[in-house]
Amino acid sequence: MNHNVIITCAVTGAGDTVGKHSGVPVTPESVAEASISAAQAGAAIVHVHVRDPETGQGSRDVELFRQAVELVRQSDTDVVINLTAGMGGAWFPSDEDPAMPGPGTDNVGPEERLAHVEALQPEICSLDCGTMNFGDNEIYISTPQCLRREAELIQSWGVKPEMEVYDLGDIRFARQLIDEELIDSPPLFQICLGIPWGAPSDTDSMLALRNALPAGANWTGFGISRMEMPMVAQAVLLGGHVRVGLEDNLYLERGVLATNAQLVERAVQIIKSLGARVVGPDEAREQFGLRVH
Repeated sequence: MNHNVIITCAVTGAGDTVGKHSGVPVTPESVAEASISAAQAGAAIVHVHVRDPETGQGSRDVELFRQAVELVRQSDTDVVINLTAGMGGAWFPSDEDPAMPGPGTDNVGPEERLAHVEALQPEICSLDCGTMNFGDNEIYISTPQCLRREAELIQSWGVKPEMEVYDLGDIRFARQLIDEELIDSPPLFQICLGIPWGAPSDTDSMLALRNALPAGANWTGFGISRMEMPMVAQAVLLGGHVRVGLEDNLYLERGVLATNAQLVERAVQIIKSLGARVVGPDEAREQFGLRVH
């Protein structure tokens, strides 16, 4: 069991959730406000996506990231910023010719995927460690060649990569990156459960992925939708840290839409009820070996 728990709040994501919940942050200002309120509720880390303010769709626009990050940094609330680097890997096969990209495809190289990370130098950014089927007609493409270059760039900037793993093969490749000295010690993993079609949100999956991690690794985990809070408890009991937020789940309970701060508060309650404590951003920096920029 982990007695000193770090909470990450993933405040908006890039999924098609805006039409389901009017409280999902869309503008840089609302993303920043959600990040600050989540930190005040107990999150040591905020995982940040941005969205196109006109359409609500996920974006990798550097200026939108800059606006959100600067608002958080200028506030009186301390929090570790973790920027997504997952945008730019989407491939939707064309119905007419599956060899060609269809509507919604956004597949770019490592430098372009990481342009906002280079510009803003967060303490953490994500690194999705494999290609996978995502939903029913989307492929998320993250090839070994692409990942090696991303890891090299992230390492050169002194940013900590949060290696997001959706199945055992992702961990196998992440360990290869560590062996190739492209990941600095201590490595940080995010165990992502319940996303179609990765590992499911259950005890066996979290245990299997945790057991495959290298010795000395830091890890946090989450489950999506109704399994968000059960996986909070499970991660703590298995020795990990936790993630909640509107990227992963829209509801506080059945039929009751949540805010990011409310989800963090619920996670705090669960953690404390298990006899553990919630740690702040300075302890998170020390635990994860972050370099403060």
